[in-house]
Amino acid sequence: MSKPIFELVDELPTNNLTVSMLNSLDFVAPGEWQNVVGFVNTIKTVTGETDEGLIQAIGERAIYLYNDRSQGYQRAMWLYQTVDRTDKALGAAAFANKVGEKIPLLGFLNSITPKADKAQTIDLCLKLVAELVAFCSINGIPGDSIGDFVASLGEYSGESLIRMVALVCVDGLIPLGPDFISKALSTISQTNPQELEHNTTFQNMQEAIPGQNSASKLNFIGESFQSVQGWMSNLVAAKNLTPQKVVHNLQNFVEIADDKLDYLGAFLDVATNYYEHTGTQTLARRLIERAVAEI
Repeated sequence: MSKPIFELVDELPTNNLTVSMLNSLDFVAPGEWQNVVGFVNTIKTVTGETDEGLIQAIGERAIYLYNDRSQGYQRAMWLYQTVDRTDKALGAAAFANKVGEKIPLLGFLNSITPKADKAQTIDLCLKLVAELVAFCSINGIPGDSIGDFVASLGEYSGESLIRMVALVCVDGLIPLGPDFISKALSTISQTNPQELEHNTTFQNMQEAIPGQNSASKLNFIGESFQSVQGWMSNLVAAKNLTPQKVVHNLQNFVEIADDKLDYLGAFLDVATNYYEHTGTQTLARRLIERAVAEI
């Protein structure tokens, strides 16, 4: 890994477009996510500890665990980063000076070409697989443990829950529409291994996907998405989620027209990194919780 865990947590932004987008999804999971940043601050938040010596001991143990390559923490971080960074052909730096403002996107959207539905669907499914394999890596279980992952979804909270909410809303509903689940299942079932091999996200993360070859990896991707369709359907139904409802809440932060949903999906792909942001927070929390139990 290029950076130690404490540095990754310290560098998390307190406010940018990613943070604004995640805040806009609070209506789906009220009060679940707070943007906790800073390694020491995260230790204090997770543990409630105020003793500086104990805080330092917890931090040192967490750093040791992260650096231990026999554990799965670095692999999980790599997955969170990889699925987010693949589509950064257009830099998001231009939006850094817009923090805290409503960002008018209408003109900019014209310069972004939305992905074809098939490419968008494959990326949606690959993000889900990244979540599954990262979960397995963090918990030290085999990477193909679909059942354990599905069972854990009912216990997801905080940054992990908001990440899955964003997956449904930002990578599902907005670009693919209200029937994104059935559309994704249909598309994956009609995708062949050669098409999968041409997908940039797959090219970058294929070595982490269980399976001996592209065909078996494609089967695993399909099985993984099918396994969570119930959880996703329940979330959509319980919160009466629609693309328009998601965009309406996003409009509190970003100026966007409702008839530009495919372009909005493309823009959010480029300009946000919610998987890496919340994934870093998830890893920090898990490391700190384990460190506390071990010291």
